[in-house]
Parts: sequence; structure tokens; C-alpha cells
Amino acid sequence: MVLLGPRRIGKTILIRHLIADLLDRQTSPKGIGYIEMDHPLLRGRSLESLIGLFAEASGTRPQFLFFDEIQYLKDWERELKSIVDHSPDIRILVSGSAAAALKRKSTESGAGRFTDFLLPPLTFPEYLELATSDPAIQQVDDAYCNISLLNQQFADYINYGGYPELALHEAVRNDPARFIKSDIVDKVLLRDLPQLYGIQDIQELNSLFTSLAYNTGELVSPQGLSQKCGIGKPTIQRYIEYLEAAFLLKRIYRVDQDGNRFQRDRSFKVYLTNPAMRTGLFGPVLPNQAEFGHMVETAVFAQRFHDDVNLNYARWGTADEEVDLFEVAPSLRPLEATEIKWSDADYLSETCALVRFARKNQVKEVFLSSRTRLETQRVGDLEVQVWPSAALAYIAGLQAIKGRISTFRPVYGTGSGLPPARH
Repeated sequence: MVLLGPRRIGKTILIRHLIADLLDRQTSPKGIGYIEMDHPLLRGRSLESLIGLFAEASGTRPQFLFFDEIQYLKDWERELKSIVDHSPDIRILVSGSAAAALKRKSTESGAGRFTDFLLPPLTFPEYLELATSDPAIQQVDDAYCNISLLNQQFADYINYGGYPELALHEAVRNDPARFIKSDIVDKVLLRDLPQLYGIQDIQELNSLFTSLAYNTGELVSPQGLSQKCGIGKPTIQRYIEYLEAAFLLKRIYRVDQDGNRFQRDRSFKVYLTNPAMRTGLFGPVLPNQAEFGHMVETAVFAQRFHDDVNLNYARWGTADEEVDLFEVAPSLRPLEATEIKWSDADYLSETCALVRFARKNQVKEVFLSSRTRLETQRVGDLEVQVWPSAALAYIAGLQAIKGRISTFRPVYGTGSGLPPARH
């Protein structure tokens, strides 16, 4: 198994839990090997030689092997493929963080032998379970929802919630720049990607990522980025591929009102895979600040970027009408359309982009997110579910973990200060 994920997301902790579980099952400790591949003393060592050293030290052949940070070994996937082919009795898990080319190589060289698993940043439900003793929303048949408290917890998640350490430890939260920028972003930009790809101008890469992080959830193009950052368009395309492979950001592409991709369009939306990264770079964003809306959109997207779904956005016409996010079926038909707002203003009408797009493409599930509104609205024959953005992020996080949940509905509980939802 190839365990992928961003830095400081818990891959090593998960490996230790797996080892503890093996020991609880009475597996012999001498049959379990854990090896940190980024250790300086292991540079240049092959996997075969490390297995030989393990057998020499333990006096037995390994049953389970864990290779942490495998990307520091050149041609690791070829060596691992050989071991899997010739030693099928050994169960092996490798992990990797700065995964530019890691997943690609595992797919090419380990076809039929490797299983990739992505460990993403904390989803909103996971954050609530870890960091709060009294979550404002709970999954039952319907979900009790104290919307005032839920929005406070959602704002905390947006600013501090993606990393377990940031969610759990007050001291780390008090200095997010040190934890996120110095210990996560800088290590990827200044060490991991340059080592993997021989990037010479680290300042260029840093400038591009900083610009993209600040504008998370906004439309960008290589041409515009080139003019802003002073970097050539081919280099920008290559850098964005590296940043995507390192799980720092994700692109989604544009379609028209008919759900069709633009053949020559070079623009796209970029989202941070974890909204807390922006906090580490630029400081917390408060719910009453203008840019908080883009952070809300990023947080909703972050629940789903690792899920096995095809996400796009729609934008068309001279007035740049837009639908923020929609899911596409394997047949390329839009399944679900969502417009993300951090406002309770009445947006829906016969002429609004969400309604027109949903009707034209016969979308069955249509959502409009709000700040506090929870209701079902009808625009002609079209039914639109209006949910608070925080509740929408919660259900998206649950779906990413547990699969599609068709019966879940948030319900305002007493003490929320708001009237009951209209259904």
C-alpha cells in the first residue's frame, strides 16, 4: 500500500497505530520493521539491503514492513515492485508527503501490485470530533444544528482546522505561521520539491504559491499569473503540477452553461486543499471580512477534493454568470450543482445562474449555501435546498468519509435563536 498525503497530516501517527494494532494481535515484534527513509544514514541504501539489515538485526524474516517518506529513495517504485513480486509473503506499506511524481510512479510501475490511499487534511466533521467537546451539529437521523455556535466552530475550522496539531493544541494555534508556514509550506517549497525536481529558482516557486494561496477560490490563468509573478507560462504550468502533486492546491476546470468544457480556455479555479494554509501565510480571516467568502468556498471544496468525484465550475456569457461547484457523473452529466454564499440575501430567481444551469442540464440536486438560512425553496418547478455553508461543509465531509448520505437533513434545535426550518 502507498499512503499519500500532505505534510503533518498524520501519516506517521497512522503507521504507529497500525503497528500497535499488529502487536495487540500478538504479531511478533521481531517481524515488524519501521524505517524512516529520510534519515541521513540511509541515503543510497536499497530496499533489499535494508531488508537484509533488518533480518540480520532481528534474526528473522520480516512479516510487515513500513517505509516512511519513501520519496527520498531514488527509483523506489522499481525496487518495491521487485520485492512485491519476489516476496509476496511480506506485507508492505510505504508513505510519502512531497508526492510530486509519487502517485504517478506508483501507478505506472506498480500496476496490479500497489494500492494508493490518500490521507487528506481533517474534514469539518473530523475537526469537530477532535477539537470540540460540544459539536454544534451531530449526525443522527436528522442533524441537530445550533447554527450560531456552528458558524463559530466553522470559522475556527477555516482558520485552524486542517491539521490535527493545529486543531488540538492551543500553543500551536497561537502561532499558526510558525507551524504552517515554517514547518509545512516552506519545507515543501524549499526542500522537497527542489530535491525531487531540481528546481533552481525557489523564490519563483514561492512567489507563485503565495499568489495562488492569497487568491484561493478565484479564477486565474497562466497569462495573468505570468504577468503578476514575472514567470514564464510553461514554468507556471509545471510549478502548478508540482504544487498539486504535493497536495498544497488543486485546480478545477471551467465548463459552459451546457456542461461542456471549453476547448481553448486556459483559465481555471485554484483552491488550497486546506484553508488553514492561508492563515499560516497571511493570518486569520474573520467572518465579517470580505475575503471570508472565498475561504468558505475553499472549505466546502476541501471536504471533497480527495473524494473520487469529478468537480468543475461553470462560467459563461458576457456578464460572467457562474455556478461555483458541481459534480459530474462518469457520463459527463452534471449530478449536483452548488452555489456557495456567505450571505442570507435572497439570491434565487428565474434568471439567476444556478437556476438556469440546473434546468438546462436537468440537475437533480441543487444547493445554495447561506450564512444561517435553512429552507427548501421552489423556483417554478425547480427545488433548491438552501443550507448554511457550515452545514453543507459538514455533510460534504461526512460523504467523503462514509459515502453518499441521502437521508441526512440539518434541523435547527432550540437555543439557536432562529425559527424552525421550512421543509
